[in-house]
Amino acid sequence: MSTSLTGKVAVITGSSRSIGAAIAKHMASQGAKVVVNYVAGADAASEVVSAIKTAGGTAVAVQADVSTIAGGQHLVDESVKAFGGIDILVLNAGIMGSKVLADVDEAFFDAHFATNVKGPLFLAKAAASVLPAPGGRIIFFSTSLTGASSAFSALLTRLFLTQLYMYPAVSPTALVYTATKGAVEQLSRILAKDASLGAKGITVNTVSPGPVDTPLFRQGKPEALIAAIAKSAPSGRLGEVDDIAPVVSFLASPAAQWVNGQNVRVNGGFV
Repeated sequence: MSTSLTGKVAVITGSSRSIGAAIAKHMASQGAKVVVNYVAGADAASEVVSAIKTAGGTAVAVQADVSTIAGGQHLVDESVKAFGGIDILVLNAGIMGSKVLADVDEAFFDAHFATNVKGPLFLAKAAASVLPAPGGRIIFFSTSLTGASSAFSALLTRLFLTQLYMYPAVSPTALVYTATKGAVEQLSRILAKDASLGAKGITVNTVSPGPVDTPLFRQGKPEALIAAIAKSAPSGRLGEVDDIAPVVSFLASPAAQWVNGQNVRVNGGFV
C-alpha cells in the first residue's frame, strides 16, 4: 500500500511554525495539497506556503481561530473552497500553560480546554461531513508526557537555578495542560469507533511527541534543564520537528488504513 499523498487535501491547524509547519511541508513533499492554518502569524504562514510552492508543491494559508466552533467551520469552508474537499485533518494547534492549582483561574482553564479540546472536537465534527468515507484521516495531537510513567513534565519551568529535580511523574504545574491532553486521547480513541467516522472507514489516531526542540518548548526553561531533558533520552538529544512530521504523513497515507484508534508515541524512547 502506498504512502504517497498525491491528490489528497491536508488541513493542518496551527501550521505556521514549529511542528505544524514541518508537517505541512512534509505532506506537500508527498504530493498533498496543503492548507496552512494560522491565527495571528500571517507572515509566518505565508513563508510556509512560499516554501511549499518553491519546492513544487501546492498550498494556501487560511486564517481561523480554531479554538472556536465558528473558526473551525470557517477553516473547513475555506479549505473546500480552495481545493474542493478535505482528505486529511491534522489537529496540531494547541496551547501549553504552566500553573499549579492555586494559580489556576477560570480564564486559564477555559482557554486551554477551548483550544486543546473543544476546538479540535468540533472541527472534527465539521470535517466529518466532507472527509471521504472510507479513506479520510483525522490525527489529533497529545504528548508523551501525559502518562503516569513520565520521567519529566515538559512544563517544568519553575526550578531553582542551582538544582534540577527529577520528577517521578508529571509536574503539578502541568495540571490543566495535561488534563486537556488526556481528554484528547480519549476523544480520539472513541471517535475511531464513532458512526460518522471510524464506522465509515475514516481513521482517527493520536500522535504524542516527546520533548521537541521548538521555541515553545524552550520558553521559560534554563539551559541546564533543557540539557538534562535531552540527556535523559536514549539518544541523548531532544526531538526535532522533522522526527515527527514523517510519522504524521504515514498515518495520513493509504498505507495506514488499518491503523485506527491508536496513540502513536514519537519520543525516541524518552518514555
